[in-house]
Amino acid sequence: MSEDNDDRKGMERGLTRYGDEEFALFLRKAFIKAMGYTDDALSRPIVGIVDTYSGYNACHATVPTLIEAIKRGVMLAGGLPVTFPVISLHESFAYPTSMFFRNLMSMDVEEMIRAQPMDSVVLIGGCDKTVPALLMGAFSADRPAILEVTGPMMAGDMMGERIGACTDCRRLWGKYRAEEMNDQEIALANEKLVPSGGTCGVMGTASTMALMSEAMGMMLPGGAAIPAVLSDRLRHAEATGTRAVALAKNQMKPSDFITQDNVDNALRTLQAIGGSTNGIVHMAAIAGRLGLDASLARLDDIGKETPMLVDLKPAGSNYMEDLHKAGGLAPILREISDLLVLDAKSISGATLGEDLDAAPAPWPQDIVRPSSNPLAASEGMIALYGSLAPNGAVLKKAAASEALSTHEGRAVVFKNLEDLAERIDSDDLDVVADDILVLQNAGPIGAPGMPEAGYIPIPKKLARQGIKDMVRMSDARMSGTAFGTIILHISPESAVGGPLAVVRDGDRIRLDATNRSLDLLISDDEMAERIAALPPRHVAELDKRGYRKLYIDTVMQAEHGCDFDFLTKP
Repeated sequence: MSEDNDDRKGMERGLTRYGDEEFALFLRKAFIKAMGYTDDALSRPIVGIVDTYSGYNACHATVPTLIEAIKRGVMLAGGLPVTFPVISLHESFAYPTSMFFRNLMSMDVEEMIRAQPMDSVVLIGGCDKTVPALLMGAFSADRPAILEVTGPMMAGDMMGERIGACTDCRRLWGKYRAEEMNDQEIALANEKLVPSGGTCGVMGTASTMALMSEAMGMMLPGGAAIPAVLSDRLRHAEATGTRAVALAKNQMKPSDFITQDNVDNALRTLQAIGGSTNGIVHMAAIAGRLGLDASLARLDDIGKETPMLVDLKPAGSNYMEDLHKAGGLAPILREISDLLVLDAKSISGATLGEDLDAAPAPWPQDIVRPSSNPLAASEGMIALYGSLAPNGAVLKKAAASEALSTHEGRAVVFKNLEDLAERIDSDDLDVVADDILVLQNAGPIGAPGMPEAGYIPIPKKLARQGIKDMVRMSDARMSGTAFGTIILHISPESAVGGPLAVVRDGDRIRLDATNRSLDLLISDDEMAERIAALPPRHVAELDKRGYRKLYIDTVMQAEHGCDFDFLTKP
């Protein structure tokens, strides 16, 4: 018998240890009956439903309604639905950053799945760190699991202009910083940017992870792009509940069907949709829980032959509701079907190819480009290596300025987030448009939590001159909703003595996207001398206790998904 009584079913699974298993079951049934259940109900397959609702989380505002639809599907199929809470993460409501808590949420999910009696589990999430955390935890628990996302919000309208979170949040805030919008106009924008519950309505991290998860086979077909407020979302949720009962009966676990082929399909989808750079960090962590490969090198190789097809902000012009109207993920996968592993298994019980064959026939639309006329022929997202990034860095080439993809400039260095906030808008800042903005100590350990600070704002003195883009680089992340010539995830990070830590004001840096290189133009000897002279990292009092100590002591670098080293599968 396994440690969690995995060979048992329903209420007999994972009995609390009192030294008397019959008493443990007796006591468990006595207390669950206080919830109003009958013996008939308790004899059915139990489907756990993860409840990630929070009053702080607008992305998950529709979770209560989704739960009811999932429950309906479970009961129609003869199962017993039981909800249970886990941590809820929202990017804008988590200090220092939601990424700091992603691994904690994954541990919460894993342990609650293990601890409580359930034959399968429905994972409900949306906001960008939530879906990775759910999948990481479920893959580690390795109990039958299926994902349902909350779905994107609708686009808003401001004085006849179609807008939406959060690409337009950044665009309009940039205009305000450049004094192209006044206080009244930015206040109006603040009212209109997020018109409904749901995740960001652009190709940000939430949308990216939803589409990658469907392509990987962890979600029923057609679910990734349905807006949060549509009835289609509820019908998909009901079907998800029904499928969860089948998973409970046949015990189809993630390790039974998620293979390297599934991961590769997800990575290829990431390139084809022009997705968030966060997608590779999260997929590396998700794949790592099953001992699979989602490395930078693998993503780069896949990107060399994968066209970018989806005309959505920030790399395009439209919104997720438009992708839903165009058919969701299916038309994307059909255009790259010759590059996919179509016999990869799906949570539906079919293969990816069979799911595509069953999808509605295509219809005329202009959101998903044909592979013969892509937005970019290849290389939507690339890996960079060199003296500044020995272990790699990421550039979303599709959202960068072509004129800056090969660039040499003078470094303007910010030592940390506080230094950036204090000096970026100073009229005394020594900076010109050809310079390269460098942010240090914003990585997994340095910040901590690798915040979405890589989208370094254009210095206000340059913004007022009409400068819209500069080469910017850091060991931080960037929101998938952001855009620009921005190099991210530089590894090793500054805080652990990576080369980024020794960049000084006035140093020359060369970016060559064509040759995948990022170099600090100093000699090897000087680089070694500078690194050797770095002082030891300051250990703050908060670093010495609790979850923060666990995080700092065990978090891995970006190329390993920033997961904890003890959670990955060898």
